[in-house]
Amino acid sequence: MDTFNINGTLIWYYYICPREVWFIGHSIEADQENDFLALGRHIHDFYYKRQKKEFIIDNTIKIDILPGKKVIGEIKKSSKYLKSAAMQIAFYLYFLKQKGIILSGELLFPEERKREKIFLTKEIENELKNAINNINKILNMDKPPKATKIHYCKNCAYKEMCWS
Repeated sequence: MDTFNINGTLIWYYYICPREVWFIGHSIEADQENDFLALGRHIHDFYYKRQKKEFIIDNTIKIDILPGKKVIGEIKKSSKYLKSAAMQIAFYLYFLKQKGIILSGELLFPEERKREKIFLTKEIENELKNAINNINKILNMDKPPKATKIHYCKNCAYKEMCWS
């Protein structure tokens, strides 16, 4: 069995759609012209640009550190995907913990003027271990999981691959 490099993006999509996990893990890019992807990039670039420092660690995680806080920040366009976003930032905290670095996290939703603090608990660590195991199983499949209509499909950049 291959062990894939699990990253924050795969964790994020695991909580949305296993089919997207397979596509991303097999380097099948989504429609980069998708309006929702473009909006997400704009929000990330526009908000907080003077308040954060971006770091790439082991070519696996890309995190934003909020100055003066010792906090990993993650900017999202909406809290609609709160579980995915929380688990993504928890994965970063877990990854850093393996290297002896203990931080907390904060999700930033600038369009909603909301913040959500994230802490790595034993329960979340166990859930992440399970998610990583399941992601590896998905990525080892010869074909993507069967398409299943969910409420996220409407705005998905991969929807043409699933529903054409």
